[in-house]
Amino acid sequence: MEHPDCLDTGVSTPDRLPPRASPGAQRTAIPAAAVPVHDAQINVRSLRLRTFIGFNAEERTKQQAVVIDIEIAYAPGAGVIADRVEDALDYKAINKRVIRHVESGRFLLLEKLVADVLAICSEDPRTRRARVCVAKPHALRFADSVSLTLDYDAAAGRSRREN
Repeated sequence: MEHPDCLDTGVSTPDRLPPRASPGAQRTAIPAAAVPVHDAQINVRSLRLRTFIGFNAEERTKQQAVVIDIEIAYAPGAGVIADRVEDALDYKAINKRVIRHVESGRFLLLEKLVADVLAICSEDPRTRRARVCVAKPHALRFADSVSLTLDYDAAAGRSRREN
C-alpha cells in the first residue's frame, strides 16, 4: 500500500489521459540519465521505541514509549537512478543507530533526546536537511501526546527548534 502523501488523486481528465500505444508497439525505457535527481528524501514514520525519558522520580525508573518521525533530505549520488546501492543513503543503518541510542539511553529532557537523534540523522556529509519529531504519548493528562521537533539545515549550519 502506498503512503497517503504519495498517492495520486486518481482523477482522470481528458487532458491527463496517457496517449494510447498502437497494438504491438514496443515500450521504450526512459534512460536513467534523462531523469536528473538533485534531492532525495527519506521518511521514517512512527518508529515506536521505549526509553527512560523525564526527570520525575517515576520517569527515571520506568521506561516510556516514544514515537519518532524522521525526515532526511540528501544529495543522492548519480547512480541512484541506475540502481547503484552505494549512491543511496543507508536508512537501515541510520534506523539501527537511532534504535540503539534511544533504547539504551536515559534522558531528562525531550530536547536532548530529539537533538541526539537529529545528530545521528545529519552525520552523513550528503545530508542537506533533517527533521526529527519525537512524541511522548500520554505525557499530559487529557492530551494524546507531547512532541518536540528539531530541524537541521546544512546550508544554515545550525539547528532550529519547534514546539
